[in-house]
Amino acid sequence: MIWQSLPRPFLMLAPLEGVADTVFRQIVASTAKPDLFVTEFTSADGYCSPGRKIVEENFVFTPVEQPLIAQIWGKNPGTVFETAKAIAGMGFAGIDINMGCPDKTVMTHGGGAAMIETPEIAAQVIRAAKDGINASGTDIPLSVKTRIGIKRINESWIPFLLEQGIDALTVHGRTAAELSKVPAHWDEIGKAVEIRNRMKVSTMIVGNGDVKDAKDAMEKHRQYGVDGVMIGRGIFANLWAFDRSPTPHVAAPKELLAVMERHIRLFSQTWAHKKNYAILKKFYKIYVNGFHSATEWRVRCMATNSPEEILAILDELNRAIGTEPMIQ
Repeated sequence: MIWQSLPRPFLMLAPLEGVADTVFRQIVASTAKPDLFVTEFTSADGYCSPGRKIVEENFVFTPVEQPLIAQIWGKNPGTVFETAKAIAGMGFAGIDINMGCPDKTVMTHGGGAAMIETPEIAAQVIRAAKDGINASGTDIPLSVKTRIGIKRINESWIPFLLEQGIDALTVHGRTAAELSKVPAHWDEIGKAVEIRNRMKVSTMIVGNGDVKDAKDAMEKHRQYGVDGVMIGRGIFANLWAFDRSPTPHVAAPKELLAVMERHIRLFSQTWAHKKNYAILKKFYKIYVNGFHSATEWRVRCMATNSPEEILAILDELNRAIGTEPMIQ
């Protein structure tokens, strides 16, 4: 089982919707690789629908992204069973059920964080996923990612999940209503560890919320006792967020632009005409940053409409900044 084999604390890249696809995971793996990746969250209903071909794109991966957990969501035990059964044999290191997404559309359909208020359905979904894994003939672990409540902290939710025999539980330290607008309540994540210890179950606890980098993750581990730490938005501030070395890597502008070019070319090779070029624009602030004229160049980058256009601007930008150091 993958969870038991990881170092303590292990570090994970969050399943960022519209961000953490196979291309970006490969990029992160090439800079400072986390101990575990997670796919974008995927609707079990969508996977079992006529639109499966598009949904299946979320499960595309390469060997460099291993170990990789497939994340799904849904309130229908039937489609969860079928999806878990199908993807369990694809080579993933495990399956995770998202019971914490605060997106209104997801919650309206009874998925994500809405399951916090329907524990009986949550239990059925967890059982269905386990049964699907068993029916596939594989033996991979099942985990859950959740929040601490919907509008207020739900004291019974974490103990309930820990009763379900899951292998790992990722706790995002905010309610669904809080989105990411307030600091994460790490004291509540610490409580989840205490509850797990009192219950004497073997479920791994992963903390999530406002973690900047590996150094910050190590501090969270020491302070709250979590087994692992998940980093989400921190990766946008630092592509080397998972670097555990004593002197973490600081990339110069030229290096960032080289990674950006690799990202663009890999996106084009992987998705060709399947995905809209505009998806790439959400990443440009990561790369075009840290030098004096970065804002002006980002404006130009955001105005592009094709890989060819952005690559031409990158060539020009590389010549313009020369060896300009990062802004301290």
